[in-house]
Amino acid sequence: MSDAMISRDGSTIKIHRKVHLGSLLIYLGLFIITAWSLHSTVIVNTDWERMGSLADLGRSVGMFFPVDWYLFTLLPIPILETLMIATLGTGIAVILSMPVAWFAARNTSPFFPVTYPIGRGIMTLTRSVHEVVWGLIFVTAVGLGAFPGILAVAMRSIGFISKLTAEAIEDIDHGPVEAIQAAGGNRIQVVVFAIFPQILPIFIGNVIFQWDINIRRASILGLVGAGGLGLVLHNQQVLYNYQGITTVILAILVLVFFGEVVSYYARKKVI
Repeated sequence: MSDAMISRDGSTIKIHRKVHLGSLLIYLGLFIITAWSLHSTVIVNTDWERMGSLADLGRSVGMFFPVDWYLFTLLPIPILETLMIATLGTGIAVILSMPVAWFAARNTSPFFPVTYPIGRGIMTLTRSVHEVVWGLIFVTAVGLGAFPGILAVAMRSIGFISKLTAEAIEDIDHGPVEAIQAAGGNRIQVVVFAIFPQILPIFIGNVIFQWDINIRRASILGLVGAGGLGLVLHNQQVLYNYQGITTVILAILVLVFFGEVVSYYARKKVI
């Protein structure tokens, strides 16, 4: 046992009391900030009178049931369109994220002072802007339909895939790299035969996971005119067809569950 633990002058006990008191003050401050935030944003700024009584709330919820069974017959094409948006957007992101990851990795950036900031900048920009914002930008640029949704999903995915790929490149075993360089291999051969085989399982796993996420993204991009189930949901909102809204939400849940199952078994197969 250390001298600090067997101190007879009480110094260790005083230190523990100061640490305990400091933790209590921190927790108290966090509690006060949380309570003030809830009061100002939820209690004060919520129109409680509009919600009405519990009976009124129950009638409002009841407007969403039962589901619109006829609308189910119209959903297969929007469901396929949503899957297409997620899949093609992910595929484009895979192609574009490779050079970004190559630039953004410290050990592979070809001209570090220039290409490294460029790679990191693209990575940060594409991850920072929400997919709905990307959707609005591309809908304005190319018009309504699935194509702006594909582009929005692709732009949002580049940052995620390239960031994890760049980190995997930086964490590789440098033994194979040095062996190929010692044998006279050039930079391209080092990437193809020493780096890429090491990061391939991680890269594929990240792509599958991103495809799963992109199904969710593609499901809501139609709210800004980018096609798929989101567009059907928007149309039901405009028509005040609450039962149709429930129907589309159930279809989205089924599609997301399908993506979860496929991505789980695909990652399990690869990793």
